[in-house]
Amino acid sequence: MSAVDLAETAAGLPEAWNSRVLGTVGAACVKVLRMDGLPVAEERHGAAEALLVLDGRLELEVDGVPVSVGAGELFMVAAGTAHAVRPGSRGTLVIVEWSVPADDGLG
Repeated sequence: MSAVDLAETAAGLPEAWNSRVLGTVGAACVKVLRMDGLPVAEERHGAAEALLVLDGRLELEVDGVPVSVGAGELFMVAAGTAHAVRPGSRGTLVIVEWSVPADDGLG
């Protein structure tokens, strides 16, 4: 596999917040997406995920607390933690998430 230009890949996606899977490392999935300023509803995952902001800013609410993640910063969301994207998030985001079996009981 050759090098991937993450910003170019994210910019070329047809819709913001729809990620593109770049590959897997063990059981972890590596994805990139473009943030467009709009909020995203609260969610929880059965496994931890890493959120790496390449450029721009990610505005989160994590367990009811506002969190701002800037370019070059990584934020870890613990498994089962409620988190939502607040308005104003823009730029390129890389997500690394563990692939949890569908029958884990965590939805």
